[in-house]
Amino acid sequence: MIKTFFFSLYFLTISVSYSQEARSLQNVLKDEETFEEKEQKIIDYSNIQGVLKNDGLTKQRIKREKLVKQIEIERKEISRGKYNYPKEEDFWTFMTELWLVKNAQLVSWDFPKPDYGIKEHFQGVLEQLGFFNKKFKILIVNTPTIVHFGLPANKNEYIFLLSLPFIRTLDLTKEDISMILLEDFFRLESGYFVENLNVDLSFLGTNFFGKKINKNNITEIMKSYTEVVFKKGFNFQQQYDLTKKMDSILRSNKDLWQTYFRVLKKINQTVKTDVLYKDYLKIYPSPDLQIKWLSPKKPIL
Repeated sequence: MIKTFFFSLYFLTISVSYSQEARSLQNVLKDEETFEEKEQKIIDYSNIQGVLKNDGLTKQRIKREKLVKQIEIERKEISRGKYNYPKEEDFWTFMTELWLVKNAQLVSWDFPKPDYGIKEHFQGVLEQLGFFNKKFKILIVNTPTIVHFGLPANKNEYIFLLSLPFIRTLDLTKEDISMILLEDFFRLESGYFVENLNVDLSFLGTNFFGKKINKNNITEIMKSYTEVVFKKGFNFQQQYDLTKKMDSILRSNKDLWQTYFRVLKKINQTVKTDVLYKDYLKIYPSPDLQIKWLSPKKPIL
């Protein structure tokens, strides 16, 4: 069902927002004419100027001509608006879902699974920490290649990937999982993923009426998504800032802070001993350092 939804969204959006080639203005303006426009064509005002003056209808004619011109101008603007690239705040949900559809086999999100109750629990954690009205989707993936990841979406929307093999290997509880998702939530809030894409986004919000759409923009973003998720990940500075933010926010809740610290220890032990997760450190450097950053400083004697 999810796969069908993504494919439908993909083809629908592509057909509306990303036309292969902008149509000419002549073809665009084949919309049904208004009553005023039809009347303007039928009536030959040049042959009845005297009658119009005698009947005092000249002002009415001028008014009608202005109305028809205004209709033509607005129709052209509506037609041009069909060729706008989306603005950045409306762009990322589409791009993430497009990437998920194109990489369905690699990401392995489309498989039968029960409702684990993770979403409801994480929603409760967010609200407990003061984060309300956040819309998010959690896709359980059946692969150890992606252990967990937060993908960008529109404002106040979030899309999370979470590995079922990873959950089982570490025997993670819903409390543990919520801490992992909270990290990904703050990465998205900080804009790290988009920052690490390193792609040209200057085309967003522009108009391509009368031009050929540049397919390379989307192609390059898709490639960069794959690189960040599977190879590039996040740098040490981003990981340090994230860890300090988690520490600051969770310090007021002893149970959540201890859960977070325990999860980092589980992850650190697993990535050191299980070959399935040998690439984890390329994406998230590194749980070992995170533990050190969180650990209280030893007093100097």
